[in-house]
Amino acid sequence: MLEARYISGEHLEKVPGWHVEESPWKVRHIVPMLKRHHLVPNTVCEVGCGAGEVLRRLQMRMSDTCTFWGYEISPQAFAICKQKANEQLRFKLADIRQEQDVFFDLLLVLDVIEHLEDYFSFLRDLKPKSRYKLFHIPLEVSVQGVLRGKIFLRNRHAHGHLHHFTKETALQTLEDAGYEVLDYSFSPEFEMRSTILQTNLMKLPRKFFFALHKDWAIRILGGSRLLVLAK
Repeated sequence: MLEARYISGEHLEKVPGWHVEESPWKVRHIVPMLKRHHLVPNTVCEVGCGAGEVLRRLQMRMSDTCTFWGYEISPQAFAICKQKANEQLRFKLADIRQEQDVFFDLLLVLDVIEHLEDYFSFLRDLKPKSRYKLFHIPLEVSVQGVLRGKIFLRNRHAHGHLHHFTKETALQTLEDAGYEVLDYSFSPEFEMRSTILQTNLMKLPRKFFFALHKDWAIRILGGSRLLVLAK
């Protein structure tokens, strides 16, 4: 299976930091979404928590009474995240789909489904595990992305992205899997630092057009992810 790269250590070789540098940026978008819907969860679980940095930073921003859990199938990522555990933040090397009788107020599924061969079964299996879900999904299909072409294979080989979405296909996928979409927002990638020359060259035009019209900027120039609150 293609997901074996996360168990074998191949993914860690290609992404040594396990995208830990993206964690502050993700949290900056997650917190406003929760506040907008007056959500104050007592239990939060992240599926595919990677280095565990998102949960660590969320713990600093949320109630002291909230308990956090991170599930990870990669032994290499688990070795990183378990070092951040504390009394209210715990990590487990396991596939949450195999866990019986677990239920959380909020489930985080951040930049995960694009890596999975069968994401529909995955989404259906997760649905009964929590009341609310937050999905973060890269929107990689854009006019400039299709014209460049190589971006899809680059993200496949470097990051393990097997599937590519637009806003519409991402939202429809969640609805097809039985979710009720409550809200969504964009997470523009120009807010992050990058070492890729093409990405840095695109930052200014993306930022300019995003300010004019978010949807069209993403359709044409790409460079954003979709944060979706669902039940």
